[in-house]
Amino acid sequence: MHEHRPATRRRRTAVVTAVVAAGLAAVAFAPGTALAAPRTDHVQAGLDALVKDDGLPAALASVRTGDGRTRSYTAGVGDLATGARVPKDGQIRAGSNTKTFTAVVVLQLVAEGKIGLDSPVDTYLPGLVRGDGIDGRTITVRQLLQHTSGLPDYMDAPVLADYTAVQYRYFEPRELLDGALAQKALFAPGTGWMYSNTNFLLAGLIVQKVTGRPVGEEITKRVIDRVGLRHTYFPAPGDTTIHEAHPHGYYQRTPDTPRVDFTDMDASMAWATGAIVSTNTDLNTFFTAVLDGRLLPAAQLAEMRTTVPAELLGPGVRYGLGIQSRPLSCGGLAWGHGGTAPGYRTRGAVTEDGRAASIAVTTVPDAKGAQHMSDALDAALCR
Repeated sequence: MHEHRPATRRRRTAVVTAVVAAGLAAVAFAPGTALAAPRTDHVQAGLDALVKDDGLPAALASVRTGDGRTRSYTAGVGDLATGARVPKDGQIRAGSNTKTFTAVVVLQLVAEGKIGLDSPVDTYLPGLVRGDGIDGRTITVRQLLQHTSGLPDYMDAPVLADYTAVQYRYFEPRELLDGALAQKALFAPGTGWMYSNTNFLLAGLIVQKVTGRPVGEEITKRVIDRVGLRHTYFPAPGDTTIHEAHPHGYYQRTPDTPRVDFTDMDASMAWATGAIVSTNTDLNTFFTAVLDGRLLPAAQLAEMRTTVPAELLGPGVRYGLGIQSRPLSCGGLAWGHGGTAPGYRTRGAVTEDGRAASIAVTTVPDAKGAQHMSDALDAALCR
């Protein structure tokens, strides 16, 4: 039902409307009127550059400010075959971010008195760790979590030289361990630092020995469910898919070989060192919960944050127990990890005052692209 207006009211309304419209037009188009330049969104610019300049298929990010507001970004295409868009905050293979999840579970078991940080590996896995310069009686749990054990990396074993040959192959953790023990120790335990996936392979085996449950179940119960990571999961044996909306990931063995779609894979080759599937937003939530003390008692969180130099990961980087710190250009430290899986790389961190950012790309970049990812992360946390 429409209201009937007298003719005089309609004329007055028309005159007022015309005057207001004319005034707005004069402001908008008057010569010499200064218009504010749009502010540069440094996060979006960083993602666009990763796609345009570094040739990565897609980049996506999630950034949370200190007051709790979150914004997600995308760039590139989510599927090179179809040209599909990148799903905002899509799931990705989180790679070695899994190490922090595993470390949290180990430290929870330390708090419960079930694992001793400075106990030898042989306490829990008697006689298992033996090799050339390798002895589980002289390597401690702490050294596993901090990469100071001197253990060689099972990822350097010949069977993993070409991921395309084992994309859908299932590996038992003990088979992966054999690939490490066939190599020579890198250094005597506690005398150096070197990143080695074997350390967290053994940490996962210790968790299973102590709890009597699969490490994926312990991570799910003690971490994922506890802080409500609704888009994060540890793949079950035989599960080769990514469950929710996701960009495709691409593996390229060398710069001269074509990219292979590596979205689906058997993640058993990564297991407790790198199997988790997650999103940028969930990773921000997880690392914030770690630093907030929601997952660890104060004593174990302090142990986790006790670091040693790890300059091989970047200038000023230090490594704690399954977590790393890096200096920010705006001052202070950012805490996180990052991860690489065939087809995906992530970089993320949180700050003491509650800022958080995570960036993912859908192929492993070269050294220049990796630096650009670090620069984009720094910009996301500092601007």
